Amino acid sequence: MSKVYEATDVGRVRPTNEDSAAVFEPEVYVVADGMGGHAAGEVASHILVKSVQSDLSGRQDIGEEELCAAIRHANHEILATVAENPDCQGMGTTATLLHIGEGRAFWAHVGDSRLYLLRETRLSQITRDHSYVEDLVEHGEITEAEARNHPQKNMLTRAVGVEEELEVDSGCFEVTPGDILLLATDGLMNMVPEDRMIAILEQEQENPARALVDAALESGGRDNVTAVVVVYAS
Repeated sequence: MSKVYEATDVGRVRPTNEDSAAVFEPEVYVVADGMGGHAAGEVASHILVKSVQSDLSGRQDIGEEELCAAIRHANHEILATVAENPDCQGMGTTATLLHIGEGRAFWAHVGDSRLYLLRETRLSQITRDHSYVEDLVEHGEITEAEARNHPQKNMLTRAVGVEEELEVDSGCFEVTPGDILLLATDGLMNMVPEDRMIAILEQEQENPARALVDAALESGGRDNVTAVVVVYAS
């Protein structure tokens, strides 16, 4: 049976934690990073997680289509909340969902939170960031190194709860015993380099998710930070 760990922290700068996460049966994992002032980001990420859990908890037929539908449903839930509460105008959230079943990992994603796979010491980023800076990198206008310190690195091109029509990325891949899957908000990636993330995940830790979050805090903790780690067994 897979081992699952999760941790979150407000960080050392932000007044509130706008991240949300959930782990529930049947092997569904969610991270969300809210955006918007006056705690609206916290509201958006909580709506996303609650809506997804309501849609998927206990279901046995979850694949890419169901994960995408859950995100789109949450999109409408957030838009409805904004319509009823003008103070929430401009709020939204990222969404990264993972379901593991019958030796396969199904995922769906919007925004710049990420899903990673660590297999035999190699860390692969499964999701693509929906951000202005990522588009610049893809078009060859800036390098990966320049992207890490770009002043507009947090500008999203896609988020849940912003527009009626929402494009959701999704996919699936086979998993093998020993694979480690990591879902995380950008408060981790912006503070902890990938080689350090690999080192932490490969060590025997009581809670590797907490160790990752602590590493982000030690590096400055400039944002909320959340991690969910799944060590796949079978």
